Amino acid sequence: MKTKYYFIFNEGSRVNQIICAILINMPVFVYGAAIGWMSPMTLLLQDPVNSPRDVPLTDSEVSWMAAAAYLVCIPSDFLMAILGDKIGRKNTMFILSLAAFACWAIKLSSMSTWAFILARSLVGVMMGGAYVTCPLYTKEISEDVIRGMLGSMVILFHTIGNLLMYVIGDILSYYTILWICVTLPAIHMVLFTMMPESPSYLVKKGNIEKANKALAWLRCRKEDDPAVVRELDMLKKEQNKDDESNKFVIKAVLTDKILFRAFKIALVVALAREVCGAIPVLNFAGDIFATASKDTGLVLSPNQQAMMLGAVQVVGSVMTFGVVEKVGRKGLLFYTSLISGLSMCALASWFLARDYNVYLPAWLPMVTLCLCIFCDAFGLQPMSVVINAELFSFKYRGTIMAATMASASVTDFFQMLFFKPVMKSIGPYVAFYFFGGVCILTAIYTIIAIPETKARSLEEIYEDLKTKKEKRQESEKGMEKQKEILA
Repeated sequence: MKTKYYFIFNEGSRVNQIICAILINMPVFVYGAAIGWMSPMTLLLQDPVNSPRDVPLTDSEVSWMAAAAYLVCIPSDFLMAILGDKIGRKNTMFILSLAAFACWAIKLSSMSTWAFILARSLVGVMMGGAYVTCPLYTKEISEDVIRGMLGSMVILFHTIGNLLMYVIGDILSYYTILWICVTLPAIHMVLFTMMPESPSYLVKKGNIEKANKALAWLRCRKEDDPAVVRELDMLKKEQNKDDESNKFVIKAVLTDKILFRAFKIALVVALAREVCGAIPVLNFAGDIFATASKDTGLVLSPNQQAMMLGAVQVVGSVMTFGVVEKVGRKGLLFYTSLISGLSMCALASWFLARDYNVYLPAWLPMVTLCLCIFCDAFGLQPMSVVINAELFSFKYRGTIMAATMASASVTDFFQMLFFKPVMKSIGPYVAFYFFGGVCILTAIYTIIAIPETKARSLEEIYEDLKTKKEKRQESEKGMEKQKEILA
């Protein structure tokens, strides 16, 4: 039976794109909840009195739980990219939700250490899909004018998932939380059956008729509408250009100067976001605040402080919607990197001063961490996703996103494995000075090397990546060809 979509909103409405983007990012919400689960639940599982386990978890077991997701994410990034290109973005989403369902089901069925580590390993599969499949799928169903806004939705859903877990982790029982979480991916698998496949994928597979219908539904227009036809023609041209290049993706990236420069930017942006300090802070928020609050007389508990952190994160991701299409990608990335770097350095200085018995305000860690997490959600995280998705055509998009996310996952694995031991043995200030330095270097790199990608075609973006010498040579060749034609 042929698939046919009907639009029920006003012609030209973007409501269908928004609905589709929301459902695409539901697994990101579940992933965010899985990341947020670590903060309140590890405090509970390590509690010698209130732990639901007979034997509380050790620091080593918690570190391996946290790190397992990022280790598994490395191959999962490539797996999700391959599946997205082979079986389609839509079918890959079902696999993603199935992994999420299994993750929570395992935690419901066993309290053994191996079960926690296995469940966290499945979070690595969710992570690969959340930051490879979902951003690509969202980009490919979006019009250029709202591409950045919908692309930022991945961060919004991630942060809301984090906040949800911080809140319910403090007020609901251990098993109630797990039952809520196992229900979400099951609901997603049912609802997502109604969504169309990515038009770019359908064009790649030669299903032009289905691609036309999917585009028409997403744009709330008739299938023969000039705007739909024009966009479909652009997808065909992009695919034809990719087909003309018979090189393997990796070989093409390494040999083509412009593609390689774009890849370097994508890699730097992805790594910078992962090493800005947000990952360990979000996973170990409760533990960090417990350390910072020691002997300070703060009224809020570590979990309540973590909730404030989650709320700030959501506010930052919501604000991105209002400014990403106005300020642009480059400006947003620069300012948030710089402010985040200065905040991390201030936090490191607070911990260092405390070691030397120098008095500093007890509220400083809370303020600096909130500022850092706000900047991460407002610019660093969404821009790393949006910029990387906008730098490449369909042929390269999945592979590049997988490669950059896999590289980032390696750094995350070591951060999760060693953050707690370093914090307790050497001191938190060492880690936070490092994170601050990375953010400041990212701000400098953004000004020097990263082009603006807002509402621009690949040709326009790649033109900015050319050196003056390359532009001059192309101009000279063009003039020579024109002279030959006139002659």
